[in-house]
Amino acid sequence: VQLQAYGGGLVQAGGSLRLSCAASGRTFSTYAMGWFRQAPGKERDFVAAIRWTGASTSYADSAKGRFTTSRDNAKNTVYLQMNSLKPEDTAVYYCAARRGVIATTLYSYDEWGQGTQVTVSS
Repeated sequence: VQLQAYGGGLVQAGGSLRLSCAASGRTFSTYAMGWFRQAPGKERDFVAAIRWTGASTSYADSAKGRFTTSRDNAKNTVYLQMNSLKPEDTAVYYCAARRGVIATTLYSYDEWGQGTQVTVSS
């Protein structure tokens, strides 16, 4: 599966953005999908993940209550709705895919898309 994340941009603190990750490949619906982010000079960190059915999700503490991930298998797309954005959310956001159950660790994911930049101004 090949992935492409998009939807990033510049937003003021308190604003919202919705990221999308489009996947190619007929087996997309069998993959668990994850979102990660990497700020300048920092490691790539887990943000959220969703099971292939969409019935199970997981969030980093920093994302709980503000971010929501969802997927539309008919459109081969996974989403990350980000609300109440903070300057510390500024990062390049990546989507990733893996077979099997959802995971929160970087090295559990096999396929990665190019990132999309999110910048939150104060």
